[in-house]
Amino acid sequence: MRVFGIASLLALAACGDTAVEQALMGGGAGAAGALVLDGNVATGAVVGAAANFAYCQKYPSRC
Repeated sequence: MRVFGIASLLALAACGDTAVEQALMGGGAGAAGALVLDGNVATGAVVGAAANFAYCQKYPSRC
């Protein structure tokens, strides 16, 4: 179950056309991942938002 949850969240993480969308999508994926892994949801949201934004800035053609 956890593997399926993580895989589906990773598929959602790299999307969004603007910086705000990238941060929101990453934050949502991070929060959901924290719920699946029984972690801190707020921390997951912050890390997910930052990670997705950074990824999309580095690899804009993949977002």
